[in-house]
Amino acid sequence: MSTIKVTDTSLEQVLKNNPLVLVDFWAPWCGPCRMIAPMLEQLTGELGSHIIIAKLNVDENPLGARKYHIQGIPTLKLFHQGKEVETFVGVQPLSKLKTAILRYAD
Repeated sequence: MSTIKVTDTSLEQVLKNNPLVLVDFWAPWCGPCRMIAPMLEQLTGELGSHIIIAKLNVDENPLGARKYHIQGIPTLKLFHQGKEVETFVGVQPLSKLKTAILRYAD
C-alpha cells in the first residue's frame, strides 16, 4: 500500500477503519515536508502491511489541522485504534518513526 491522501471529511473514516494510521500534516510549500516524503514512502514499503500512511494538506483542509492542534508542519501523528498515541513535529529519523510504529503494530 502506498500513502493515501485524506481530507477533512475522509480522515475520520480512515482513522476509524484502520487499526494503525500515521497522519502526515503537510503543505506543498513546506521544504521539510518535501524532505520527509521519501522517508514516508520507504516506511510504507517496509511496514505497509502494518500501517496506513495518510497525508493531509493543511492548506486545503484547515479543519483537520485545527482539530488536531497542528501548530507547525510537518507534524506526524500516530493513531492506534483511532486514538492518538504519538506526535512528531519536524523531520524525524526514520528509525524513530519505525520504532514507534512497530510498538503498536499487531
